[in-house]
Amino acid sequence: MQGGNVGILIDQVRISGFRGIANLEVSLPRVAVLIGQNNTGKTSIIKALQLALGDYSRYLTEEDFFINEEDNSAESILVDIRVVPTSNGERQKDFSTEWLEAFGDIIQSEPDGSQFVIIRTKSERDKVKGGFLTTRYWMESWPEFKDWTEVKTLTKRTIRSRFNFLPFISIDAQRDIHQELREKSSFIGKVLASIDYEDDDVIEIERMVSDINDKAVAKSEPLSELKTHLDTLSQSFAGSGKTEVTPFPKKIRDLSKQFTIHFGEKESNSFSMEYHGMGTRSWASMLTVKAFVELTNKKHAKEVEPFFPIIAAEEPEAHLHPNAQRAIYKQLNETDGQVIISSHSPYLAAIAEQNQLRSVNRVKGGTVVNKLSNDISPEELRKIHREVIHSRGELLFANAIVLSEGETEEQALPLLFESYFGQMAFQVGVNFVGVSGSGAKYKPFLTFARDFNIPVFIFSDGEDRTVESLKKVYDSVFGETDITQADNITILDHHDFEGYLLASGYQSVIEKSITETEGEDKIEAWMRKKQGTPKKPVRSEKPPCETCKQAIYEAEIRDYSNKDGKTKAILEILDSKKPMYAKAVAEQLSMLDKGDLPPKVIDLFKKIKNGVTEL
Repeated sequence: MQGGNVGILIDQVRISGFRGIANLEVSLPRVAVLIGQNNTGKTSIIKALQLALGDYSRYLTEEDFFINEEDNSAESILVDIRVVPTSNGERQKDFSTEWLEAFGDIIQSEPDGSQFVIIRTKSERDKVKGGFLTTRYWMESWPEFKDWTEVKTLTKRTIRSRFNFLPFISIDAQRDIHQELREKSSFIGKVLASIDYEDDDVIEIERMVSDINDKAVAKSEPLSELKTHLDTLSQSFAGSGKTEVTPFPKKIRDLSKQFTIHFGEKESNSFSMEYHGMGTRSWASMLTVKAFVELTNKKHAKEVEPFFPIIAAEEPEAHLHPNAQRAIYKQLNETDGQVIISSHSPYLAAIAEQNQLRSVNRVKGGTVVNKLSNDISPEELRKIHREVIHSRGELLFANAIVLSEGETEEQALPLLFESYFGQMAFQVGVNFVGVSGSGAKYKPFLTFARDFNIPVFIFSDGEDRTVESLKKVYDSVFGETDITQADNITILDHHDFEGYLLASGYQSVIEKSITETEGEDKIEAWMRKKQGTPKKPVRSEKPPCETCKQAIYEAEIRDYSNKDGKTKAILEILDSKKPMYAKAVAEQLSMLDKGDLPPKVIDLFKKIKNGVTEL
């Protein structure tokens, strides 16, 4: 049942009235990675599943009931899960024989005959005895999302027993194998409790341990001396008593009481888990869960019973370096059953498959979950993964994304943001991204922002061709839009950013950034050296050569003698060392007073403020 061929799948979950969730539907693949900022609802989704399939009902409190803006508490908590038959990740029409027998009469069918099982969990206050009542029901249909909470639960459809073949296994964020070794209820405790030897093996092992104990005492003067003195207890028992000193557990049943785990690069220099860091102890704890699941799976297989665990791991990346995070994800991905991971790690998100990612966000009225659209082409998915998720995984946790084209903007805008708002952009979850081009370069980021419902702002160069290209891409993602009037797009006036600054009265700022970087004579020296030299050839608008049929390229001759000559030289200098001058210009602009910032920059920041609630 490992990997894709799982037999069944919980493909849809609906939650109402639980914690911060007013009404929510979540689609789940076999492995789901819940990502999002703190307190957005990731843990609530996991606990709702634990309420539906596990033991969370005994921990239920008044705080678990959703409270709306009018301070009214929900009357009840509802959690519906839909189970469908699958094969290699694809939904099938019919359950296999083993699952038909397991679910029995609660299996329902859609009009086309496709089978499913709906399990509803309802928790409400016990008005007679106090506390809470949690009951599970089977349902006949999976209605439209807008109507699902209106479907009544009927007493005759009550599910009386728990499905042992569909267990919920929770791996909490706070985990430590060193502590769990002493807890019978932990997963390592359950593994140890399941130790069972044949009678002959018990006799043989206990004989070997007895020999080891005798040798350990005989070879140790302190232990021998201790035994000699303890033997005098026989004087109180008419000489019939005998003392045994057992450095090692005498009985097999006592092995777990002194069970320890050592780990190291070699067996010869391994040491106890209590001396390892929290990363190793946390990782080891998760691996004990995997061992427990595999052992339980084997027991069900031996009894010819189906088994499909739902494993929820909270923050598996805790205390682990990036490469270790990748390793633990791979191990979880290969675990039997269905796996749900909640994470804050961009590294883990980057190695997950895109269809596994679920972005959990808090909005007015509750929690929402977003994922990438199903209609994105494979090539677009590759670009989103390569250029966005893999390279800029932090965007998954952003409150807003600001896109621009060049290096100067990418370096300047965050500094100017801090000057304008008095706080760094990352403090309010605003991420600035230079897409290193225009037009098509925007598309992966725009698609990503659209599907994960992250507000996106654009600070675009203003050349006609650039604006035309931007509109084409923006329309392809968001539909027909007048980008010149959009409340999330700022377009410069017929220039790139550096040209806009020079045309808008900031030439002295630019000059200062150049002279402080490379000396007072830099601009004049450039003009003396470059005067009369050709620029890089560019394609001409002239018709192709009649003889060779090739396009004609022409090189403009530099001339700084006219009134805008110095401006031309400055632009050439900036283009010659973009990374260096981008930083210098950004630093000079950030020294300006808030009201003296470039008007288009202020326009952008006002639009961001209107669209980001954290500002």
